[in-house]
Amino acid sequence: MTFLAIDSQKNLFTLQKSQLQFEQTLVMNQANWLAKEMSARAEQLEAASGNGQVDLDNDAYYVSLQKQEEYLTTRQNTLDTQISLLDNEISSMKTMVQNNIKSSCSLNLIGG
Repeated sequence: MTFLAIDSQKNLFTLQKSQLQFEQTLVMNQANWLAKEMSARAEQLEAASGNGQVDLDNDAYYVSLQKQEEYLTTRQNTLDTQISLLDNEISSMKTMVQNNIKSSCSLNLIGG
């Protein structure tokens, strides 16, 4: 009967993994928006300069977008790591459940 508790924990980890994957999707969407916004800002500044040469590091809005992008990249890496760890735990628990079921069935056959 231990397998029931392990299976419940596996299901909880699966739910947590789904939540992290959803958050990962949101982060990717934000990162895509930031990339488009940064590109548009660079084009806007180049057009305004007249000569096509712009120092983006001096534009506060562009720098702000870069910092947000760095944060999202870090967050994405963290989510990837967490999802990978949960995948490993889920896989391990699946094996434990299968082994416990086999063990319980063997004991029932031997015992009576």
